Amino acid sequence: MTVQNPPEGFATATPYLHVRNLEAALTFYQQAFGAELFYALPGPDGKPVHGEIRIGNSIIMLGEESPEMGAKSPLLVGDVSSSIMLYVDDCDAVYQQALVAGATAMTPPADMFWGDRHGKLADPFGHQWGIATHVEDVTPEQVRERFAAMMATN
Repeated sequence: MTVQNPPEGFATATPYLHVRNLEAALTFYQQAFGAELFYALPGPDGKPVHGEIRIGNSIIMLGEESPEMGAKSPLLVGDVSSSIMLYVDDCDAVYQQALVAGATAMTPPADMFWGDRHGKLADPFGHQWGIATHVEDVTPEQVRERFAAMMATN
């Protein structure tokens, strides 16, 4: 038997989010983003301590926060140091679906200078998500020009 590295379905880099209340997070991501529960590992009490979801063609791993193991969620830390960019077919629809599921609006969807329609929200577990639909191919030079123009008007 040949072992595949990374395992089938995984990318070379796979995000791992620490959350408070993993069971609720798995349900939220299914409702908000149409995530498919790929795997859940129950702990001694039967509640999941590790989970894997698939959104589109990407797997995201999740774990229950465990400060004693150095696994702190944004709710425990009180801030975030990263976010997830999620490309979807309809940014506006998924953004609204996530709000209905319990996310908090940060920036409503709008057309951006880099060629995406993009909005930003926070999930109930403290993680921030950019929700985007790519609507225009833009060269790096066009991005620089558009960014400079935007900065000049602000």
